[in-house]
Amino acid sequence: MSFNVSEHDVSRETSQPDWTPIAEEAERAARVLHPDRHRMPRPSHRRILTVANQKGGVGKTTSTVNLAAALAMHGVRALVIDLDPQGNASTALGVEHRLGTPSVYEALLGEIPLSGAAVQSTASPNLLCVPATIDLAGAEIELVSMVARENRLLQALSPEALEELDVDYVFIDCPPSLGLLTVNALVAASEVLIPIQCEYYALEGLGQLLSNIDLVRSHLNTALHVSTILLTMYDGRTKLADQVTNEVRSHFNHTVLRTVIPRSVKVSEAPGYSQTILAYDPGSRGAMSYVDAAREIAERGAAMSIPIDRGGR
Repeated sequence: MSFNVSEHDVSRETSQPDWTPIAEEAERAARVLHPDRHRMPRPSHRRILTVANQKGGVGKTTSTVNLAAALAMHGVRALVIDLDPQGNASTALGVEHRLGTPSVYEALLGEIPLSGAAVQSTASPNLLCVPATIDLAGAEIELVSMVARENRLLQALSPEALEELDVDYVFIDCPPSLGLLTVNALVAASEVLIPIQCEYYALEGLGQLLSNIDLVRSHLNTALHVSTILLTMYDGRTKLADQVTNEVRSHFNHTVLRTVIPRSVKVSEAPGYSQTILAYDPGSRGAMSYVDAAREIAERGAAMSIPIDRGGR
């Protein structure tokens, strides 16, 4: 699915008194195809979001890379920390992550600064990525014996390190577990973004995740809170998707973004080509939805007040 929409066409449609679904789709497509004309606001302060859900296959990595890419394409500086040993976020962002590549593993151990591992993504000049290599698979064991093992990522993501990289948003992509790597991600961030798929077992295990977030907030990071919930894999043909959507919205209220991400083959295919959906098929419903979700996040960020001070952040 693709569009060829000019700014003139959009302005002509939006000037009409009756706003039609076709005009709305055209305007959404223009945001993807002409990002320079639809820039997103920068946040009032740097935001660090851990994208977490120990349930696999919920669109966690897909959402991380596409939200970051959407923000970057629209003028906001973003950094993705790939904290999953599988390195799927690194692959989707077109970043090298073979064994021996400077990565988040060395940054966690304090062997290199964050800037020594961060590289520019092929998705956008405004998007940086700290890749994950297979070395990270053994990091959980190595971290156990370290002093302040839960704070290793927090130390790597120091205000000075992030100032050097000059980023507005940091997205930390967690492994599908509640181990020490995920704890490090929760300690390093002030916000949690939870992707929830619109399927039968959507809320399975969510209680455990929220319990762990509460534990981290109580003992390690008082600023941590769930700021964003994103509904993914929505299939409008089923009543179940609407039931799950309504249940999540009724429970979490305004924490849930208005935008839902549709189930899409294109979104699943994109990482196989080392691309985000915005590069692979910018006119698709998936691409437009991620841009809409990113814009919601950006608008919320611009309206936020200064958070609790945690070492200058």
